[in-house]
Amino acid sequence: MSNLPHEPEFQQAYKELASTLENSSLFEKHPEYKKALKVAAVPERIINFRVVWEDDKGEVQVNRGFRVQYNSALGPYKGGLRFHPTVNLSILKFLGFEQIFKNALTGLSMGGGKGGADFDPKGKSDNEIRRFCVAFMRELNKHIGADTDVPAGDIGVGGREVGYMFGCYRAEKNKWEGVLTGKGGSWGGSLIRPEATGYGLVYYVQHMIQYASGGKESFAGKRVAISGSGNVAQYAALKVIELGGTVISLSDSKGAIVATGEKGFSPEHIDTIADLKLKRKSLTEISNTAELKSDFKYIDGARPWLHCGKVDVALPSATQNEVSQEEAEGLIKAGAKFIAEGSNMGCTQEAIDVFEAHRRENKGSAIWYAPGKAANAGGVAVSGLEMAQNSARLKWTSEEVDEKLKGIMKNCFENCLDTAKEYVVPAEGEFPSLVAGANIAGFSKVAAAMHDQGDWW
Repeated sequence: MSNLPHEPEFQQAYKELASTLENSSLFEKHPEYKKALKVAAVPERIINFRVVWEDDKGEVQVNRGFRVQYNSALGPYKGGLRFHPTVNLSILKFLGFEQIFKNALTGLSMGGGKGGADFDPKGKSDNEIRRFCVAFMRELNKHIGADTDVPAGDIGVGGREVGYMFGCYRAEKNKWEGVLTGKGGSWGGSLIRPEATGYGLVYYVQHMIQYASGGKESFAGKRVAISGSGNVAQYAALKVIELGGTVISLSDSKGAIVATGEKGFSPEHIDTIADLKLKRKSLTEISNTAELKSDFKYIDGARPWLHCGKVDVALPSATQNEVSQEEAEGLIKAGAKFIAEGSNMGCTQEAIDVFEAHRRENKGSAIWYAPGKAANAGGVAVSGLEMAQNSARLKWTSEEVDEKLKGIMKNCFENCLDTAKEYVVPAEGEFPSLVAGANIAGFSKVAAAMHDQGDWW
């Protein structure tokens, strides 16, 4: 009997990567990489600690804090902190494992890690959140640093939380260094960082559309279904609208809002939703307002995929496993030609199998799937650019950062495409497998660095 714990999210992420590598020619050309996979699957270090803090009633509360420092072969550990009651080691190991290869695909010098706590920020006052963040960082500061581990935000951790944690780190260490990314713009943060994941997702899909159409098409005129309503979904929606597409859905954990006619969300709608989410409220708060009621419908307890009518592009941007096999089949029936994950592991393995089978069977008319480790790499890419600016004590303009982001996403797409063509040769007229390309390209880079540093032989 195995002595390993039951970690379903991590095991899903590992099997998805391993099966891709095994079904390619990578291990034929590099049989030694099988050993690298075994080594890379085990985190270099897992830190588990208690967080004791005081609520507004003066009562002591305790939560569990984590940091999974997964792989540092390419640079300091890099990955977000998540504050959510569902946080556990399986979820953080899956996120950290994915982060290794995502960071490798950016081309920047970053290893992979992830962390957080089973703390729920919803319903907490600013003072309670500040006290929790300070208590959390008083322990975490012992294990991180600008050249060791550079956390960022994630679900439940935005600019406010990063600010509180950075202030605590600075006080504990008596030094100012670029140890957290997603900082405030006036004290070390990078412009375009809040927008980066959503913008980068759209830039990546733009390359998919251009490649598939031979340069004849873009987002213009496309109906785009998006899930989620946080930073990733908001900024992806705004960029789609800017490029001429029509955003037809957004969602949260309570339900989905879907356009009922040809008109989709406007930038003003997105701004209203952003303000709502900043106050940690759900979409139900505005679902019946005059502003939305005439052109949209609210579907309680549902994800948007089976309720949008015709779909050209689908961008799951909420959380893991948010597209099931049934929903994947529904998106294909709805006419979707492109699906890319703004969330991490947004599609179940069964959904990915549906997309990949359709890609192989239908050649140029198939749906084309891009995994999160490539498509949503824009966020961590700009975190890497924030680290570079902090190290050089520089601040780039938003135009400079956006141009660098565009270049990173272009290189990431081309790397995935070329690697897929080399190791999983597509049939004539078939789109290359971007999931295979992303997995192989990211893994190969990390494995080679680990070998050169003596991590495996």
